[in-house]
Amino acid sequence: MDGGSLFLQRTAAVASAAAAEAEDVDREARFPKAAIDAAREQKLLGMLIPVAFGGFGASIPDVTEVCYTLGRACASSAMIFAMHQTKVACLVRHGTGSDYHEALMRRVAAEQMLLASSTTEGQNGGNIRSSAAAVAHSDAEISLVRNATVISYGAEADGIVSIARRADDAAASDQVLLAVTKDNYTLQRIQGWETLGMRGTCSAGFELKINGPAAMIFPESYDKIHAQTMTPVAHLCWSSAWAGIAAAAVERAQRFIRKAARGAGGQMPPGAAHYTAAKMALTKLRAMITANLDLYAAHEYDERALSSLDFQSAINLLKVQASELAVETAMHAMRACGLSGYRNDGEFTVGRHLRDALSAPLMINNDRILANIATASLMSGVPTSLRD
Repeated sequence: MDGGSLFLQRTAAVASAAAAEAEDVDREARFPKAAIDAAREQKLLGMLIPVAFGGFGASIPDVTEVCYTLGRACASSAMIFAMHQTKVACLVRHGTGSDYHEALMRRVAAEQMLLASSTTEGQNGGNIRSSAAAVAHSDAEISLVRNATVISYGAEADGIVSIARRADDAAASDQVLLAVTKDNYTLQRIQGWETLGMRGTCSAGFELKINGPAAMIFPESYDKIHAQTMTPVAHLCWSSAWAGIAAAAVERAQRFIRKAARGAGGQMPPGAAHYTAAKMALTKLRAMITANLDLYAAHEYDERALSSLDFQSAINLLKVQASELAVETAMHAMRACGLSGYRNDGEFTVGRHLRDALSAPLMINNDRILANIATASLMSGVPTSLRD
């Protein structure tokens, strides 16, 4: 059995568990335990870990396919999986060669540990390239106290990957990345999570206190990790999860239009045009993601190319465009279904999908991204051919 078939079967089992609890996860704003337990049973939490460290040695495209499939079943499960795999990708690419991080890779594969992320802090509004909290050093030990206003599934995670200033006298942008397991940190809840959508991610705020060996710090600086792995993998995985949500909405719209047409002797209902628009938007969204996956794959181990203005602009614009398209697709699907889509009950409801998709433009705000890349866009040339 090849890797693709292996992951397909394992993903189907997880998606089935996710779909079964999706409505309850959303209604109760609870962690999708059955879905994540199924991911553990199928050994998918460690799928990116190299075979040498006990994992499957999966690729980023493999992971994005799982994100898409889970997005069709349960948005919160898909986003949790996407965020976890982004942290694992950082561990794999930037932790190899470090005894501490290699040991953690083995634990993620063997124990199927779930890794959360602490990047949002205080009042920085999601600007993850600026940190307030600094690592305090004492010989071979470090400590960190962080006002983490959002840690998705923090209370349920087995470990946390966090950014911080390198030291007390370091600039806000001089950052390091830490990978910490439960025995080296504590969480004190400071903020709840009562939201419109993505309710099962349980993205509450915490005071994060870390104490442990200095080896928890990744050997490479965060600016390098951010450009090469954190941003591209996050945006590819998030976008794939959003595309899955959009696909689920389109599927419901398709079933509604088919049923309505049968009931009217083959005559298309008024919402048929919106179904066509939803299908077109989903096609565009999927094409955009796969094009960027190909772009990343072509330059995955080329540090210079990954740090270039063109690549960084493209991967940031993927996040912006994919998030907007996911909302557009879900909205067209709801309008295709009319009142049946607007209702929260019934087989054609699209409310949950639209609410979940609405989180996408706000998750690292699109306006912030567009403002940050404006200068870079001006410096980048306009293509002179279709394939330039």
